[in-house]
Amino acid sequence: MILPPSIVGYLLLLVFGRRGPVGAFLLDTFGIQIVFTWIACVIAATVVALPLMYQSAKGAFQSVDESYELAARTLGSGPFKVFCTVTFPLSWPGVISGIVLTFARAIGEFGATLMLAGNIPGETQTIPTSIYYDVVAGRDEDAMTLVFVMVGFSFALIFGLNFWLKKKNYKGN
Repeated sequence: MILPPSIVGYLLLLVFGRRGPVGAFLLDTFGIQIVFTWIACVIAATVVALPLMYQSAKGAFQSVDESYELAARTLGSGPFKVFCTVTFPLSWPGVISGIVLTFARAIGEFGATLMLAGNIPGETQTIPTSIYYDVVAGRDEDAMTLVFVMVGFSFALIFGLNFWLKKKNYKGN
């Protein structure tokens, strides 16, 4: 969460590159190259956005009143059943919020994606990298169109989450 995305991208490049431990293993064993593929886009976006999911889920699980879990245990439920029937349902709104925030962060990922996947049109080009290259090339109208798409999508996503939470009658802090 505190590392700049370009540094995360460089570290991922060291791990998944042809000479990196994971990249060399996948290439030599299975003939799979990660760098400059759509898989690299997914890996970069996931690694950069994962801390948001972790923090949201951690907060959601910690906010569950322990007395509910203890009550379920005294009634004979094991740890797994307590988690499935008490802890997870009570922390569900926080987990959903984490998923939405993580997804929103992932689709906006630029630095790590550019380092690991590049910007190959039709292969690894994402909306943020497309906006950057449109601006650099002087295609401001194309960049602005993509900006409006991203802003509209982001607002729709947050609005949808808030609507769902209100409909489910969850109170957020």
